[in-house]
Amino acid sequence: MSTQRVFVARLAGCAVFDPAGDRLGKVRDVVVVYRKDDPPRVVGLVVEIPGRRHVFVSIGRVTSIETGQVITTGLINVRRFQERGGEVRVMAELLGRKVYLNDGSGRAVIEDVAIERNRLGEWDIGQLFLRRPKTSASPFAKGPTTFANWTEIREEQVPGEAQSAEQLVASYSELKAADLANTLLDLPEDRLIEVAEELTDDRLADALEEMPEGDQVHILEALGDERAADILDAMEPDDAADLLGQLPEARLEELLDLMEPEEADDVRALLQYGPDTAGGLMTPEPIVLSADATVAEALALIRRHELHPALAAAVFVTLPPYETPTGRLLGTVHFQRMLRYPPHERLGAIIDDTLDPVPAQSSAAGVARMLASYNLVSLPVVDQAHRLVGAVSVDDVLDYLLPEDWRSHDGDDDAPKAPASVPTTTASIPRRR
Repeated sequence: MSTQRVFVARLAGCAVFDPAGDRLGKVRDVVVVYRKDDPPRVVGLVVEIPGRRHVFVSIGRVTSIETGQVITTGLINVRRFQERGGEVRVMAELLGRKVYLNDGSGRAVIEDVAIERNRLGEWDIGQLFLRRPKTSASPFAKGPTTFANWTEIREEQVPGEAQSAEQLVASYSELKAADLANTLLDLPEDRLIEVAEELTDDRLADALEEMPEGDQVHILEALGDERAADILDAMEPDDAADLLGQLPEARLEELLDLMEPEEADDVRALLQYGPDTAGGLMTPEPIVLSADATVAEALALIRRHELHPALAAAVFVTLPPYETPTGRLLGTVHFQRMLRYPPHERLGAIIDDTLDPVPAQSSAAGVARMLASYNLVSLPVVDQAHRLVGAVSVDDVLDYLLPEDWRSHDGDDDAPKAPASVPTTTASIPRRR
């Protein structure tokens, strides 16, 4: 697949449209986060909407970026943009920055930055358009230009300078979420909050999901209301509901009101169930399709890399509507079963209707017994009208059934453990001023 590349200086000022073709605003900047040994990743755009308000549009809401226009899903949070810890604005902070080329040929100034879409559909910083110092004394002369990849440039580090939280975050970029959670909890209190503030919303959300609930609440309360709401938006709805369930009712409602309406609705739906029930453990976002959908369409949906493996194991077939709570549940089609049929086969013809779904009020122990009895990784959850309201997976049940302090145990001596410390080497990337 050919690489899609857009230069940010040319993208600034381009119109932003929703899927219906209505103009929402215009691009003002691109927001990236640093990573260790890899080019910075694009996390979103700063968009100016009517009223000259600058808002943040997550890159996940962007379906297309071309020179001249940007297409989004149409869902935009109109809260005013505030730069978060670890985030860098390309136009405001990278353009004009002095860097050094690693080949020893001297320094240059960043004049433009290209963002490129990789094979996973994610956007990263690609080539840099650089201008070297001018070689002529003429006031009209300009220095020669060149292109370089991110890994070919650096900004000199002052000897003896302490590692910043931003650089520490970059050194954690390769850690799995569970290891990152353990590493954060090993930090001194002040350093923990400082690093949490530097982490991106998605990365911190992933780490919080792997922490004991008491630590989750402590970190969330230290971040401030709006940042806390952004973290909750980025968490899985069932994890966000568990966290919010630990807060006083008034505080819970304050944070729900600050969250994205769509995400808050999912969390409110989960909070109506007891924490030890199928409804309290489930995710409200399983894959739902109609009986007329094909095997090819189902496989395309479960192939998405951001989908949890347990949820990708099956799709659920219902009557309309196809968002929870759906129409009546017709049955389940497991991934392995789909592989036995041609791509054009209709899902309605290969439904497994022999396995009963679990009612939302079923106990966690009962759900565990069903998963174990039938060797399943997920089960559909229905309400009294037999409508699909979610799916409960084996990892949700294990998380509930294990002792509360299970995360603090290292397990067997042969099991992989989180690193006791992370070297404080400096990544060779420009530092945010």
